[in-house]
Amino acid sequence: MEKREDLKSILPLLPISFQSSSFFWPPPVIEALKSLSKGPHHSNVDSGEVLFITISDIRNSLNLPDFSIDASASHGFALFFDDLLPRAEAAKWFEEVVPRLANLLLKLPSLLETHYENADDGVLKGVKTGLRLLESQEPGIVFLSQELIGALLACALFCLFPTSDRGAKHLPMINFDHLFACLHDHYEEALENKLKCIVHYFGRICSSMPAGYVSFERKVLSVEYSPSCIPYPKERVWSQSNISLCHIETSISGLIEDQSREAIEVDFANMYLGGGALIRGCVQEEIRFMINPELIAGMLFLPCMADNEAIEIVGTERFSSYTGYASSFRFNGDYVDKKEIDVLGRRKTRIVAIDALCCPGKSQYRLEGLLREINKAFCGFMDQYKCHQYQQLFKDDQNVKAAGGKSIDNLLSLGHTSTSSQATEETLGNQLIRNHEGHNGQPLDNQHEIGVVTGNWGCGAFGGDPQLKAMLQWIAASQALRPYILYYTFGLEALQMLDQVTQWIVSHQWTVGELWKVLVEYSSQRSRGETRVGFFNWLVPSLSSQ
Repeated sequence: MEKREDLKSILPLLPISFQSSSFFWPPPVIEALKSLSKGPHHSNVDSGEVLFITISDIRNSLNLPDFSIDASASHGFALFFDDLLPRAEAAKWFEEVVPRLANLLLKLPSLLETHYENADDGVLKGVKTGLRLLESQEPGIVFLSQELIGALLACALFCLFPTSDRGAKHLPMINFDHLFACLHDHYEEALENKLKCIVHYFGRICSSMPAGYVSFERKVLSVEYSPSCIPYPKERVWSQSNISLCHIETSISGLIEDQSREAIEVDFANMYLGGGALIRGCVQEEIRFMINPELIAGMLFLPCMADNEAIEIVGTERFSSYTGYASSFRFNGDYVDKKEIDVLGRRKTRIVAIDALCCPGKSQYRLEGLLREINKAFCGFMDQYKCHQYQQLFKDDQNVKAAGGKSIDNLLSLGHTSTSSQATEETLGNQLIRNHEGHNGQPLDNQHEIGVVTGNWGCGAFGGDPQLKAMLQWIAASQALRPYILYYTFGLEALQMLDQVTQWIVSHQWTVGELWKVLVEYSSQRSRGETRVGFFNWLVPSLSSQ
């Protein structure tokens, strides 16, 4: 096992030791965990203050320096477990949950050994799935059992991961010390409720350990031509694409995580996976990481995303209900996840992290800004089982046949002459013949039915143009051969006409290339200051008077 490259890459990031093909904790750590596992009457760990002292002792046994943990973390542990958590819940935490977490940590060496025994051919034949550093520009996938994830997250709770090399490797934080420190230094009720979600997760897995799997995949669009990779599309590919736009539905209310279909659910991500999940952040990405805490495991081994990358995580279980958003976020009790399980043991929850340009201003209307965003979305939305189809579409920019569709002048003239046509209900699935080959030549369940569920990606705090982003995501989903896109507007005023505009576009049977060219023309005018109106009113001026 010592010769495994995957193991070599991750070992410096793990708190556990490895020698002679075996993982192990140092003897003082085993002693401390065994004491903790016997409950508070034996270990005397019955408060947040004492728990942190025990954590500090374990860290010292692992030779983790004091400066690598937030100085306010101890105060945060005491504040949360001794003052904020109701007494009955705190008693259950120390009497039942902490001892079981200690046992789970004691089990970590055997969990890792089993994981690597099954990492090569046990999950996907011929595909490496072992826990490793999934570095930038290296496409790959890691499969972890939910039990192993639970043990890794217990390490994060106890702040046991070494942090010295993480910055140099462009990895996000993974230990929970900063989250507890923020609770003390910058108390907000939303932070308290983030921790309630985490504590609830640990309580759930300690009462009944889930037996499924979660996959973490780095998806990469190749910037250099390779016959085995999907290339990073240039402008010519988008402008000359004659693929039909996929079916689009809009909803002014509802949440992405509550939709019941099997679909890609978009995480409006930070370039560092998880964003502010383990500090003060509490918007779309961070909330998803709190209600599906297994997502946090990806922060251990997935460095930040480049412009040509996305991260897809399949199989995480949702454990918590919630209300509110940002400062009003509140834990709202248990959530029983009823999503079906796929043939690989993963829940059919597919979350794709794509990071939008932050505060792009006018640069989002320039061609390079448009290409960056549409390729980022395409990377997230692409389906690896259609790899050969994408390669055919993008084989060579010089070989892409020009679409024989309408000229840009003809396309734009439509918006000034008609607004009454009814949208057709045809979907891309009825217009194209597809061949979905999974591993061993078979599709994974109903792969062809998996659409995209998204919303105002890169808007809000990131400052993106909602109308522009909606169109770019629709184009990207269509080019990725997805059968549909479900768009939640969250009641945003700028998108009140989204349904009307998309129906109008569909009624004129525009292709990906035609909508792209119109979007580029609008953006060019916007960038030069020739128009200040939004894309919808610019495209179909008469809609604004209805």
